[in-house]
Amino acid sequence: MSAELVRRAREVMRNAHAPYSRFHVGAALEAADGRVFVGTNVESASYGLTICAERMALGAAVAAGAKQFTRIAVTTAVDPPAAPCGACRQLLAEFGLDLEVISAGPKSERRWTLGELLPAAFTRESLDT
Repeated sequence: MSAELVRRAREVMRNAHAPYSRFHVGAALEAADGRVFVGTNVESASYGLTICAERMALGAAVAAGAKQFTRIAVTTAVDPPAAPCGACRQLLAEFGLDLEVISAGPKSERRWTLGELLPAAFTRESLDT
């Protein structure tokens, strides 16, 4: 299934709106029930309002009622492939640090858990201590 997830992320990456950075990103987030939600980056002239592909996919998933996830594929046109940014890592952490993260470029892939990408994460559980 990870090949299919990467394919879906590559497909949506073509729809990116990235006139400023020209850095197109696609994301495909797999929910625990098997549904897949996609997103792509959308930039704004007011750059702080830009939304990343990962956060767009997560927003679509939550809007559809999904709150448990198994993995996310993120595609870019660079090798080695880019990992999700810190803001995306933090928002994804709301739903668990065991999420498998697959970053795919044109020629290679890298894999981590979200916990590996965000050590000592600030999460709901850390508020309880």
